Amino acid sequence: MVALATSHTPHVWSSYPRIAQTGYNTTIPLKDAPMPHDLIHGTAGHTDHGKTSLVKALTGIDCDRLPEEKARGITIDIGFAILDLGDYRLGIVDVPGHERFVKNMLAGATGIDLAVLVVAADDSVMPQTREHLEILRLLGLRHGVIALTKCDLVDETTREVVELEIHELVQGSFLEKAPIIRTSAQTAEGIEQLKAAVADVCRQVEARTGTEWFRMAIDRSFIVQGHGTVVTGSVTAGSLRVGDEVEWLPKRERVRVRSLQNHDRPVEEVHRGMRAAINLAGVHHEDVIRGQELATPGYLEPSRVLTLRLHCLADARRPIKHRLPVRFHLGTAEIMGNLSLLDCDTIEPGQWGLAQLFLEQPATATWGQPFVVRESSATETLGGGQVLQPVAKKIRRRHLEILERIERLWTGDAEERALTVAWFGGFSGFTLADLVRGANVAPDEAQALIERLKARGELVEFATSRVRNLLLHADMVRELEERILHALGRLHEQFPLMSGHDRQKVQSQLDYVGDESLVHATADRLIQRKQLTGDLRRIARADFKPKLSGNLRKLKDKLILAYQEARFQPPEPQSFANQAGGNAASLKDLLELCVAEGFLVQIADEVYLHADTDAEMRKLLTEKLAGGSGMTVAEIRDLLGTTRKYAIPICEYLDRVGVTRREGDLRFLAKQGADTPV
Repeated sequence: MVALATSHTPHVWSSYPRIAQTGYNTTIPLKDAPMPHDLIHGTAGHTDHGKTSLVKALTGIDCDRLPEEKARGITIDIGFAILDLGDYRLGIVDVPGHERFVKNMLAGATGIDLAVLVVAADDSVMPQTREHLEILRLLGLRHGVIALTKCDLVDETTREVVELEIHELVQGSFLEKAPIIRTSAQTAEGIEQLKAAVADVCRQVEARTGTEWFRMAIDRSFIVQGHGTVVTGSVTAGSLRVGDEVEWLPKRERVRVRSLQNHDRPVEEVHRGMRAAINLAGVHHEDVIRGQELATPGYLEPSRVLTLRLHCLADARRPIKHRLPVRFHLGTAEIMGNLSLLDCDTIEPGQWGLAQLFLEQPATATWGQPFVVRESSATETLGGGQVLQPVAKKIRRRHLEILERIERLWTGDAEERALTVAWFGGFSGFTLADLVRGANVAPDEAQALIERLKARGELVEFATSRVRNLLLHADMVRELEERILHALGRLHEQFPLMSGHDRQKVQSQLDYVGDESLVHATADRLIQRKQLTGDLRRIARADFKPKLSGNLRKLKDKLILAYQEARFQPPEPQSFANQAGGNAASLKDLLELCVAEGFLVQIADEVYLHADTDAEMRKLLTEKLAGGSGMTVAEIRDLLGTTRKYAIPICEYLDRVGVTRREGDLRFLAKQGADTPV
């Protein structure tokens, strides 16, 4: 990223144009929709081919604003002008043509609605003519005009030869059928014809329907005396009004809009397709960097990992390789990163592949947004494509199931994309903003889409302690159900005599889910479907039966009765060995089963009390200590009518479970006025 130039206040407060991309948003022809009077128009072409002079001839505005540009006679950074064509008001973005400033060209060109490709008649097609055209193609542009400039410097034969070379250049591109308008900024030849041709192209630009959240990538900032920081860009989505709050990304700070301008005129609102200058409250100018964005709060999510659909240019000198370091151009941002190819080791020239990009700085993107990648040395454009996952986790290469899911993000419809976003959300689920950002679903259509998918059982809703309305992909729910059943199956194998297991014990094997209440809610769902049995405390698989023989059931009943009658002087487990006979080896398992089923409480190793006796003990101690006095071990022994052999482990147990607390030789009630733990 680069800091923004501040040498003087520009005559136009600019903004970042919207993305024209097939499938990027639902579109309808302009003739069937209200006319989108505001559009973004961009220039492209080799250095010194007359782009800036042409814009001045069209608008009367000189876009070269920097002293360096005036001194060197070339455009260095993006410039801005306005062209009124009656039904259309065009914000013109003039870009530099020199190879050293391609990154600035990308910052200006990304998101334009239509372009004028400029070729000088005295120079013909040159390297940056080709590179700029490829960049426009990679950015998904579909509408444009070709301007043959400096026609006053050459004869008719030269003009015709250059036009043939241009036709050869644009063959197979979006400009293949575009008109070539002969112009001269010096003599005004063809200027009116160029305006008419641009107006015709405007009628072909498609307007997006449905509600959109606001988004604008910052391309410049400056300070206005008495007002503070102003940032500029082209509004790519939604609208913004004075007084609104926006999120400043990737900082994730919320800032208020103090005032707005569009082409030097104050306005109350800016919307998609407009150049906008936004006066922000409380923002320090030195903190603003080209590539940052303003958006509706909660819409965009900064991420260092993106999943991409990547194309290698057909005339690239070499293929794109796995782990290649690149310069990533997205919106007005330029960020260094490393590519990880997911389905191949190289993407050959002219081919497509799936990739992930690991960035040095976070980027903010949306599904389908076009991008360009260049060599890390910034000497060559390698390719580009579309963002498939604006917020991604690292994907294992050649993982077929994952790659199939990724493919659906591009080949599927809105519902398929939404389900794919939900699937990648895993056990954490997804939000409405995830669908808008990651599946290209309009905000006003997202909830209805969710309801349709819920009705078909493809999405499942849970109420958890973490999220009130947690939505999961049905596959994730089935997977979690299988994991719960599998965890219980292992416990049943380990403890074949136990008829059920504590929910917490099952949860401990599923900690990686990250939401305990989701596990419990899924267990309840399985109980409702009769795949589990149990209650709020204990659960078991419905197809499991404790493997107790008739003799073991009788022995279990004898154990429970013996501990109930013994009260505070419980028998030792080995005392049942003679009664157990051939089942003596199962005594420990039986005692654990009695504890698990809530009949007995384990006080210490080899020391158990009946559950009723435990409850009675807690009640006696709570009543006796309620006044705040303490008791010694001997006093507790006498209160319970037991011996010192059991009194000491009983006291330690009461300390451990929080009924009492020890201070020296005395025990006190642990929590005065609190409910006694059970």
